[in-house]
Amino acid sequence: MYATYRGDVEFYVVYIREAHPTDGWQVGQNERDKILFEQPTSLDERQQVAHQMCTALKLSMPTLIDGLDDKVNQAYAGWPDRLYLVGRDGKVAFKGGPGPGGFRPHDLEVALKEIVPNPSRPPAPKGSAPKGSATKGSATKGSATKRARTTGQAD
Repeated sequence: MYATYRGDVEFYVVYIREAHPTDGWQVGQNERDKILFEQPTSLDERQQVAHQMCTALKLSMPTLIDGLDDKVNQAYAGWPDRLYLVGRDGKVAFKGGPGPGGFRPHDLEVALKEIVPNPSRPPAPKGSAPKGSATKGSATKGSATKRARTTGQAD
């Protein structure tokens, strides 16, 4: 979906608080998969865990990191995971259900097809590992590109 629509739509992964930290609600699947992180207590720690997630999942799309105040998570009810499509007017055009059961990329793609019936299909991005970090400002509902730090290509 990202490869198809990235020339017409800005995609972001927003890394929020750790869903299953070892010092919180740890689940057996994470233990089996060796996904073992304590809940970060600093933005730097959260950025490090997010970077490891991007690398392990080989994400090529930009990743934003919610602040320790969890404002993006609170504004979008993102925990544990959720899909959104925000229109150019800043209004939510699609809101998926909470994951994992409500995490349905196909439903998001249906909404994208209504907005972008003929995607431009740009060439594939070079490299998939996140690169560096940059401050993006502060996050508010209606603008997920604000208040976060990036790990990956921001533009």
